[in-house]
Amino acid sequence: MFTDFGISEADWNSTPQSVKTALIALQHQARLLEIRFTAYEQKLAALEAKDAERESLKTEVAALRERLGQNSSNSSRPPSSDPPPASRPSRREPSGKKQGAQAGHQGMGRKLQPVEEVDHLVEVRPARCRKCGRRLQGDDPHPARHQVTEIPSAQAEVTEYRRHALGCAAWGTKTEAEWGAEVPAGSFGARLQATVAYLTGRLALSHRDASEALSVLHGVEISTGSVSAMQRQVSGALAAPVETAREFVRHQAVNHVAETGWREQSKLSWLWVNATPLVSVFRVAAKRDAATAREVIGRAKTSIITTDRYLGYSWLATQRRQVCWAHLKRDFQAMAERSGESQEIGEALLAQTKEVFRLWHEVKNGDLSRRKFRRLIAAIEQRVKELLDAGSDCRSSKTRGTCRQIRTVEAALWTFVRVRGVEPTNNAAERALRRAVLWRRKSFGTQSAAGSRFVERILTVVTTLRQQGRDVLGYLTAACASTLGESRSICLLPDTS
Repeated sequence: MFTDFGISEADWNSTPQSVKTALIALQHQARLLEIRFTAYEQKLAALEAKDAERESLKTEVAALRERLGQNSSNSSRPPSSDPPPASRPSRREPSGKKQGAQAGHQGMGRKLQPVEEVDHLVEVRPARCRKCGRRLQGDDPHPARHQVTEIPSAQAEVTEYRRHALGCAAWGTKTEAEWGAEVPAGSFGARLQATVAYLTGRLALSHRDASEALSVLHGVEISTGSVSAMQRQVSGALAAPVETAREFVRHQAVNHVAETGWREQSKLSWLWVNATPLVSVFRVAAKRDAATAREVIGRAKTSIITTDRYLGYSWLATQRRQVCWAHLKRDFQAMAERSGESQEIGEALLAQTKEVFRLWHEVKNGDLSRRKFRRLIAAIEQRVKELLDAGSDCRSSKTRGTCRQIRTVEAALWTFVRVRGVEPTNNAAERALRRAVLWRRKSFGTQSAAGSRFVERILTVVTTLRQQGRDVLGYLTAACASTLGESRSICLLPDTS
């Protein structure tokens, strides 16, 4: 017992009993207090753990709510994934007007074609005077005109080639004629092949629908396997002009580059596009990474590349890059939909974005000089920098991370101010991808590498020809005819003369 108090046995024996009793009582009380303190510490640790768990749950709930509220205006989700308009509030103020054309609106109507372009003229004349019944003759110098457009029945033409083998009267041997270069090797002509490519590659019809369309419209009975075979033939015919177009876009002054998901044999792949004003080139690749981005963009050192903030483009020098402000606007909208200082920073950045677009449209329309535009943008640039700095120290981890990542490409936000011909958005690439996305949603991708080659080539040709205002079906027919021995021009590049 005496050792518990740090004294010797002799001192303990000499200590009065009353003191010993008091010491023992104090020792007991100290042990009780120690037990209670340990219990309090355990309860405090449990409470702290519950607080941490509560904060974690709050963060998780906030993240889930933000994810649930994502749409095309505050994330990279496509507009097709948005809920019905009735389920979300409209940002546009109601005008109070009824739907449809307003009073005094001048309708467009169908314009009459010139007389020289009309195929058939039917003159409708009155036979007798409606008052006295006398016969009427002559022509009205200004008759009322009414035109009816009709599609004639277009039945496919079938040409049969017959190769004869004739015997020699002198020797008795038989000689077979050569088929000749003018005889197509396959069972389908150039225009039919082009029509299949147009139906599937331009209008995104399925193989079965394309087969039905040809049967109903032209009386051509073909299987879905024949549709695939013709796609491969068209793909081969387009290989060379598409490769030429690929080299062409890599050396243009401004490129708009983007990518979207694609599936090949049910495996995730990526459909890339490199869009310029007159030529757009697509490519289906296995990966979405910096190496593929380098292959798509090429090695041209003078082009300005417009992209989103995907890290696969981080190898681009800032003086060669323009970061898309439409994507930035969605990031700022996401910040504004959070609470506290994140909301304040996001709303302020949205206000600056609105001003950027207002000034851009003014200078683009010629209502604002380039010099004044640069001066006004300089003030916005400084304000955006201040807001991004504030957001980089924000309590919201998502806002903090977004602002810090934007700061790493901050110089590339303003390339459109410095270089003429550069747009502040990547809308050119997004528009080019839109039809491909609709095709993907209907077809679920491709089933082979050959199918992917057809997709990238037909999308390249169709998009480029539409940009140049050229006849898509006529071009495809010429391309298919060139593989059948006919000499046709199939250059895909624009006529710069």
